[in-house]
Amino acid sequence: MAAKAHAILSASSSDRWLHCPPSVRLCETYEDKGSDYAAEGTDAHALGEYKLKTVLGLPADDPTDSLKWYSEEMEDATSGYAEYVLEQVEAAKETCTDPVVLIEQRVDFSRWVEQGFGTADCIIIADGTLRVIDYKHGLGVLVSAKENPQMQCYALGALELFDDIYDIDQVSMTIYQPRRQNVSTYEISKDDLYRWADEVLKPTADLAFAGDGNFLCGEWCSFCKAKNECAPELRQI
Repeated sequence: MAAKAHAILSASSSDRWLHCPPSVRLCETYEDKGSDYAAEGTDAHALGEYKLKTVLGLPADDPTDSLKWYSEEMEDATSGYAEYVLEQVEAAKETCTDPVVLIEQRVDFSRWVEQGFGTADCIIIADGTLRVIDYKHGLGVLVSAKENPQMQCYALGALELFDDIYDIDQVSMTIYQPRRQNVSTYEISKDDLYRWADEVLKPTADLAFAGDGNFLCGEWCSFCKAKNECAPELRQI
């Protein structure tokens, strides 16, 4: 799987920059060294994508032999992910004869976030509901879908693609995190999601892109590249 470009205001780091807008430009001064955890997650996503395409009857190349971090645990976790998505597709077919299913779909939410884009692991559209499902391989941090800004950015990007085509009223977002036995789902109306985007996301993203706003430390600092050198008086973790 080819390396992916990263947005300056990435959806994956949105919880941090929504709380601490100037952290975005500060982090640009640090080298992105990556981590073994991130590399393992990338391998898991590649395997999960393959398995999901396979169960849906789509052509796919098995990446297993090229995965550095492959393990039996990864095998089981990604199989569970594919089975879960298939269950959601089958459930959608009960009320919709031909639901739309997209895998590793690039989404663009730059209407609200300058240069904002990302990749949604799975999108399902059926019966007035847009479903976004995100696979999390990480073990350390339990991830909730409730008011999760990364998921909401992905959902906005999906709406940009499909809101004019399908009669979407409701948005459902699910985090599938098998190593924590965590399947977390959050639902919001399309109108409320747009309201959050206009009133919260866009103005804060504008501050972050400009390097403005106030520094604020909290649990969102965990993955910040500048956390060890941030002003001591701002530290709360």
